[in-house]
Formats: sequence, C-alpha cells, structure tokens
Amino acid sequence: MSSAVKGMIIGPINDVYTQRVLKEKSGDQIDHFRGIHVSQWSSRVRVTRCHDSQNTANGFAFATPKPKRREPALRNRVRSQAILTPVSDPTPTTRKRVFTFGKGRSEGNKGMKSLLGGKGANLAEMASIGLSVPPGLTISTEACQDYQQNGKKLPDGLWEEILEGLECVEKEMGAFLGDPSKPLLLSVRSGAAVSMPGMMDTVLNLGLNDEVVAGLAAKSGERFAYDSYRRFLDMFGDVVLGIPHSSFEEKLEKLKNAKGVRLDTELSASDLKELVEQYKSVYLEAKGEKFPSDPKQQLQLAVKAVFDSWDSLRAIKYRSINQITGLKGTAVNIQCMVFGNMGNTSGTGVLFTRNPSTGEKKLYGEFLVNAQGEDVVAGIRTPEDLDTMESCMSEAYKELVENCEILERHYKDMMDIEFTVQENRLWMLQCRSGKRTGKAAVKVAVDMVNEGLVDTRTAIKMVEPQHLDQLLHPQFEDPSAYKDKVIAMGLPASPGAAVGQIVFSADDAEAWHAQG
Repeated sequence: MSSAVKGMIIGPINDVYTQRVLKEKSGDQIDHFRGIHVSQWSSRVRVTRCHDSQNTANGFAFATPKPKRREPALRNRVRSQAILTPVSDPTPTTRKRVFTFGKGRSEGNKGMKSLLGGKGANLAEMASIGLSVPPGLTISTEACQDYQQNGKKLPDGLWEEILEGLECVEKEMGAFLGDPSKPLLLSVRSGAAVSMPGMMDTVLNLGLNDEVVAGLAAKSGERFAYDSYRRFLDMFGDVVLGIPHSSFEEKLEKLKNAKGVRLDTELSASDLKELVEQYKSVYLEAKGEKFPSDPKQQLQLAVKAVFDSWDSLRAIKYRSINQITGLKGTAVNIQCMVFGNMGNTSGTGVLFTRNPSTGEKKLYGEFLVNAQGEDVVAGIRTPEDLDTMESCMSEAYKELVENCEILERHYKDMMDIEFTVQENRLWMLQCRSGKRTGKAAVKVAVDMVNEGLVDTRTAIKMVEPQHLDQLLHPQFEDPSAYKDKVIAMGLPASPGAAVGQIVFSADDAEAWHAQG
C-alpha cells in the first residue's frame, strides 16, 4: 500500500460471507484487504493518513466512500460462494491469542488449524456458515507454547484476553459465569492442529458451586442441576487436580447399591445432593483442601490443565506412535454449555457421515438419551444405535441429517461429528475428518468422485499408504465361518483379525510385544 490513503476503514468484518460481499461489491475500490478483523472501534471511522504498518497487518479494509447498493441477486450468489468455497485468512502476523465465535460469526476459519487447532478452526468454520454452534472462544496454540516456555505459567496478559473473550460469550447468551440468577456454565476442551482423539483433557459444567447450583435448580429442576454438579466435581477433580476418577466412581456405586438402583439415571434429586457432598469429601481426603468454589479460579485452573495435558504421557506416546511432530501445542476451546441431560427430550451422540469400516453412505454412530457427551465416549453408559434418535427426536434428527450433508459438501470429505440435543434443539459441538479403515477409504474416495464431490486427483489423495497396508491384513470375510465360536463381543478398535493372548492394559501389551 502507498504511504497515505484517504478513505474509510470498513470494520468490523465478522465472517467470511460479509468479507466476500464486500470484496465483490467494492473490490476495484479497495486498496488493501487482509481478511477478518473485529475491532473495538466504531463500525466506520474516517482516516486521512495511514502507513503500511500495523493497521494493514491487522486486517482492515481501506476503501473510498461507500459504493452504491447492488441488486439482491449478487448478495445471494456471493452467500452460496462463501459457503461452498470460503476464503482462507492469511497467517496472522499479530499476537492475538483469543478468538471468539458464535452463530453466523467468527474470528477464525478452517484454514487456521495451526493456530486454533483442528477443533477450534472447525468450530469457527461451522459458526461462520450458520450452523448452530454454542458460542465460545479459542485460546491459540501459540499461547500453549508460551505457557510451556514460561515455566507452566500463563503468559502476561493472556488471562485478561480470556476474560475479555468471555464477556463476548456472556453478552451473547445473557448469562454470566458465577451468577446464580443467570448462570453460565462452560466446557473447556483441548484441540491440537492434528486430531489426537482421547489423548487430552476435557472439563464440562464448569462454573458450578453451591450458590450457582441452587440458582440452576430453580430454573431447570433439582435433579438436572445436581446431576450436572456431581459430574463437574468428578471431572474437575480427575482432570484438573489429578484425583483418580475411581475415587468418585466408588462413591457412586456405593450409593446406587444403598438405594437399590442399577443406573445413575434412577437416582433421585435428593440422592444426587447426597452424592455431591460425598464427592466434596473426596477432595478433602485426596488433597487436604476444599473444592475450589470460585468459578473464575476454576476456569484458570482448567485452562492450565488442558495446556498441561499436551505433555501427558499418553499424549506424548500417541504423537510418537503416529509420528506427529512440529506442533506448537494444544489450543483450548471454551464454550457455553448445552445439556443433553435435561430429560427425555435431550441427548448426546457421536457419528460418522459414512460407515468408517465399510465406507457405506449411511450415518453411523451412537446416541444416548438424557446424557452428556462424556457418557458416550467414556463408556459410563452403553450407548444405543443412532436410529434411536430418529424415533424419539425426529425433528432434531432431520436437522442433523441436513447438517451432515452440508458439512460433507463443504469439507468434501467423510466427517466425524459430535452433537447434543437440548430439549429438542440440536447443537453441533465438533466436526473433523473421520478416521476410516483402508476398505472404507477406497470406497469413500470412489463414491465421492461418482457423486461429483471431488475430482479423481483429490480422491487419490484421500487413500493413504497405511490404508493400502490395512487391505493386506487378514480379514474375516464371512461371519458364518466364526459365528458359532464367538466367546465375547465389544466395540472394534482396529482393522483386521489378530491371534494372540489377551491382555488387559496397554502397558502389558507393549511389554509383551517387546519380549516377542
């Protein structure tokens, strides 16, 4: 850009769609355009001089006075272009470390995985194309790197940036962290640039304490409120303070036996209140101090715990096995909680848009009524087939199917999706490219060419060398050959058939393998 420009700063530019409309309508009049930027200034500010420095790097668009309005057809055409082929922001040159998102707006996109992590980038992308994503903020991988290099202390100014981002979420939701009358609860999740499923940590229902749970109970019922509270006490103790999950699980099992029930869903509100007090005693027994009741302290501790989980033994081992190198760390995604445990009109699930074992074009997943996401992935309850959702929540299921089709067209790939239904309203929590077997990879690639989603060059890249290697593994092609000899059943964890002795821990398997 030249040394001086007279004109107008166009800002804030909140999403890819608005960005494209502006470029299409005024492209010949814009001197410099660098993507999305949310400014604290007013939406239009006159300038008389601007140098090629910080302002241009931050993403302002400099234009001559507002162009005349074009016909609506242009806006509609550009909207469809934005959804199908979104632009990618350039690599940020600023040290912005917290990026917010909500329905129809985001400060990031899917091209920013190295900075926002896969989960954060995809949350921003889903928000920008209009899917129902709970509002939130993402702390960058660079902040994690700074944390590690700073002796595992939050770098200067980061906490203030987090609180500023949190204010955006509170304003959008009309609820506030730690406010019993308008309680806002949060989820805190990890998200590296490369998917590492199950390797790092998550905390749900953050923000609860004795005062907030009473306010939540007044709004949503005692059983739901105290069920959420006991889950938070368990997860926070395990993930953040290192108290073994088994310490809480033992209390739960003893209470269920004492009450004569088999499932935790059969416990009453008064039972759960009793369980909450027992869970609090676990903190005193294990740590010699009380559960931290200040919601902002809870949030800060949870952010640190997610950063720390980047260096957990299981995460380090996973990166070593999968030859994942060169990453800065994990991002942290802080989102407004949505609840799948608010009764029989709520639930949670995970799915693949196609069968990850065979590649068949059919939704494949699991769903639990009146449950939270960790219940599905942690094996706390046995999930049901996704067809269960279609029969009991038909409208939410219909929207889910439509969203799956949108995401496949948008990403041009088979997707792995997490979702929650709160009182019949669908919320999309995560999407990423789905893991698949070699057999499925070949079928998905061929089918997507036939469906016109990808060209042959892209399809070839969708089949990786390890997929071809899997096809050489021994397989049970005909179930009838072994059906009468099955002694146990479970969920598949790897492709192929294997013969050997059974072990009950990953450490034993590794040790036995080393011994030949």
